Amino acid sequence: MSARPRVLVVSPGDETYRGYILEQVAAAYDCVLLTGDEPSWEKPFIIDHTVVDLSDPAALLACGRSLADRHDLAGVVTWDEWNLVPIACLARALGLTSSSVEVMRACRNKATARTLFARHGVPSAASMKARTLLEAGLATMTLGYPAVIKPAASAGSIGVIRVDRPEELPAAFAFASAGASRSREDTGVLVEEYLDGPEVSVECVTHRGVTTAVAVTRKQLGPAPYFDETGHTVDAADPLLVQVAPAAAAAVKALGITDGVQHVELRLVDGRPRLIEVNARVGGDMIGHLVLLATGIDLPKAAADLACGRAPNLTPTRSGAAGIRMLYPAASGTLTERHINQPFAAHTPWLRQVQWIREIGDQLVLPPGGDLFTARAGFYIVTGRNTAEVTERLDTAADEITVTTRADR
Repeated sequence: MSARPRVLVVSPGDETYRGYILEQVAAAYDCVLLTGDEPSWEKPFIIDHTVVDLSDPAALLACGRSLADRHDLAGVVTWDEWNLVPIACLARALGLTSSSVEVMRACRNKATARTLFARHGVPSAASMKARTLLEAGLATMTLGYPAVIKPAASAGSIGVIRVDRPEELPAAFAFASAGASRSREDTGVLVEEYLDGPEVSVECVTHRGVTTAVAVTRKQLGPAPYFDETGHTVDAADPLLVQVAPAAAAAVKALGITDGVQHVELRLVDGRPRLIEVNARVGGDMIGHLVLLATGIDLPKAAADLACGRAPNLTPTRSGAAGIRMLYPAASGTLTERHINQPFAAHTPWLRQVQWIREIGDQLVLPPGGDLFTARAGFYIVTGRNTAEVTERLDTAADEITVTTRADR
């Protein structure tokens, strides 16, 4: 029998973007898996599993209890945005460490979060809920243009769009409503003040109500009016961290989060942080991996530690920078070519990873018809001494990578 603690991992996600998280958790814990599909790539990192319909909270709870009967579980953890609330319910039922169900619901619902930010004096965006196009129009009369139309409870910038003029509102409301319809919790739409400024995220770790900001991620966005994230950079010595950390910690506190890892998104408006949202999980798009490459801080392990009631180790062991860039086609269509210059890749140690996620013949669909799941062909990761060097290397590598599509007739 292993002497290591056992942790229940719910919904590990796909290998491409989330495989590193399970691997890092499994380096310190025996992992028991609750998943929607029969494990494949996960098998080397788990000791037991149960397959369940993850969209059925009652079934998830029942299967979680069954696994707890078979194993002495120290905690339950997920990095799946869509399952934060059910996992809080499961942790409470099993008597394990977790923020409350109500807190997780507040994190998932952007309207609730905005209310709590206002109540606790956390600078955010003015926001109004709109059930109909008419209500959306009335909201823009109050908030003005440009405005942001977005689902109340989604993720991955799905359904988020900027509106600059009244005539754009009907199509934008339809786009946001389509994104909102995919939510299990709230299919409503929000109309919000547009925060004009650079977008960043703060990677936070909260233990017993005390939040530590361990890194700041600078984001690159695709063409307006959409908010697709096309790249990220993390620099261990980024001076912006000191500036944005207090606002991120205040947002986490306003939501009532006591333990866990948070990916806090905000914009700098006239140099001052304004909150977008708090995601109560490790950030997507390999951000946790970038933090590890740049600082040595292991966010996946920290998430598991906190789920098991342990204090995480947040001591940096590196001081560098890392960046990721997503590979999008110039236009929607059938993927006809995808490759990297092999001699360049073989002789470039700072090019840490090139990952293809679509095959030749696949359809790539950019917004408004598609989203990040349909548009990306892959991504690549580089490291360097600082943000400037990482940005230069991202640009250098881009010239060695080809993604070509053929327009569909």
